[in-house]
Amino acid sequence: MTADAPGPVPSSADAAGGGSGAASDPPLTDAQKSLRAQMLATEHWSLLASRSTTQSEVLTRIAIFLTLVSAGLVTLGVLGNATAFRGWFGIAALSVLLLLVFLGVITQLRVFNTATEDLAHVLAMNRLRGAYLDLDPGIERYFITSTSDDELGAGTTYYPYAMRDGSQVFASSMMLMLVVNTALVGLFVGALAFAFGAGIGWAIAIGVVVAIMQFGIWMLKGFRSYRQVLHTHVPLRRTPRA
Repeated sequence: MTADAPGPVPSSADAAGGGSGAASDPPLTDAQKSLRAQMLATEHWSLLASRSTTQSEVLTRIAIFLTLVSAGLVTLGVLGNATAFRGWFGIAALSVLLLLVFLGVITQLRVFNTATEDLAHVLAMNRLRGAYLDLDPGIERYFITSTSDDELGAGTTYYPYAMRDGSQVFASSMMLMLVVNTALVGLFVGALAFAFGAGIGWAIAIGVVVAIMQFGIWMLKGFRSYRQVLHTHVPLRRTPRA
């Protein structure tokens, strides 16, 4: 029966930068290293499965939402032709748009929550790779993704071949959802203003202003959620500065 494994062995980066590991811990035996590697691998696969399931679920939600938006707009076109855009068409149009806006808001919330969950998963897997490196420092040259569980390490894992820039966010599923949802909110608010007697010019202006405000609020919310994860997380290994 082997003795219980000691606490985390400090990495070279921690030792140089004042890490929290206990430098006096005795080295691990081969049996302890094997046991630790198995536990780390189990946790790593669990994180991979959680990340994959979450991404699959949110992409399905986005696809369903976009399908409903398409169906809703086609329905408005059919109703418009059937009613000559008179009578109860206005109430029906506002009802359809309100439903789409509501679905867009809850889908947008899920997408933003998924983004913060994904960041947490990436930080956790970076930390596990750092633990692999502590067990066998010679494998460092085989890692493309980062072994540091800090902000720079997360950026390297997301985009290992260059510095992560704004294009990663601009081309994301989160931004796609935000643009579609912003357009829906602006369309609904403009239609509502027109229904209450505003001129077509004023209705368009009100819709555009509300859409821009909504876009800014969501972007601020997403940024704060991202920073909150990084502020709450305490890295065990930091990316070496060049």
